[in-house]
Amino acid sequence: MTEINIFTENIFDSWKVNEKDVINKTRQMLEYYIANLKEKSCLDNKEYSSITLDILFCDSSKTQEYNRDYRNKDYPADIITFAIFADDENSFIFDGDINLGEIVIALDKVIDRVNRDVSNSENKEQELFFLISHGLMHLLGFDHQSEEEYNFVISEQRKALESIDYDKI
Repeated sequence: MTEINIFTENIFDSWKVNEKDVINKTRQMLEYYIANLKEKSCLDNKEYSSITLDILFCDSSKTQEYNRDYRNKDYPADIITFAIFADDENSFIFDGDINLGEIVIALDKVIDRVNRDVSNSENKEQELFFLISHGLMHLLGFDHQSEEEYNFVISEQRKALESIDYDKI
């Protein structure tokens, strides 16, 4: 069994995300993706004993800063992924570990998306895990530049979310 290391940091003061729950559910979704999509992902034909990824919870000013500084796009985003393993042809496996990269989520955008009702934690969490499932797909090398790719990504996200008992989409 592959060891999965997930590190989280929350610099958004208005929502104290249950990071333990996020780590556990993210691990479950990643395990679903590995079990079902490994041959189609950046993990195919790789030998590794562990996988590492980071999740940063922040606000949209931080995602705008990252977009501007690293992607030459000056606007805030709800999610940005830095898929350092999938997107770099020179990526490497160090001591058996694959560092997939980082998912950055603007929690204020999550809150805005659920009708600005901060007390509606179920919808906030569903939206949060929808974004995490999407970020995981990008970290594994999946994109959605065509309608066919988009439909594939959404279909797999739906299955991953069902694996943690969420059915947002």
